[in-house]
Amino acid sequence: MSEGAAGERDPGLQPERTRLAWRRTTLSGTVAAVLAVKTALHGGPSPAALVACALCCALWLCFLHLAHLRIRTLAGPDTPTGLAPIHATAAVLCTVAMAVCGAALVF
Repeated sequence: MSEGAAGERDPGLQPERTRLAWRRTTLSGTVAAVLAVKTALHGGPSPAALVACALCCALWLCFLHLAHLRIRTLAGPDTPTGLAPIHATAAVLCTVAMAVCGAALVF
């Protein structure tokens, strides 16, 4: 490697694969949120189903925001920083909570 190239970034395809993974995960969350709304409204909405549905939608919006921040970071020209622990924790909590809400709507 030459001295001039030492400071340049050659990211390869890893950031692109990571961006695509975030987009796929966001799409999966979107499908889960839509199915939660459909399940909550099927056969007449009950108060508990509406609360679970609203919670699923709020969690989906939170995850969508986190994913958008990460995708923008990875798309930048600079070397992307690692995912902050608070953001990683929030993403995991949103995903797990959305799964619990979905399970509550099914049963």
